[in-house]
Amino acid sequence: RPGLYEPIHGSAPDIAGQGVANPCASILSLAMALRHSLGAPQAADRVQAAVEAALDAGARTRDLGGTLGTAQMGDAILAQLG
Repeated sequence: RPGLYEPIHGSAPDIAGQGVANPCASILSLAMALRHSLGAPQAADRVQAAVEAALDAGARTRDLGGTLGTAQMGDAILAQLG
């Protein structure tokens, strides 16, 4: 059934447009929508596993002690979807 899926960290206006936001929560929100509203649990598992694999491989944004920007972190997660 329908739902609203979003990260709870807010809009972070202090870093807007700087490319330093961590996209993991937004991407994991998609996994929740796939699982709970779109009836695609296997796709949800793939998205969640890609985020976990990127983190396990050492991909980190600044808030997690790393140096990657938003796009770079997204690319690291996308690479894990292979």
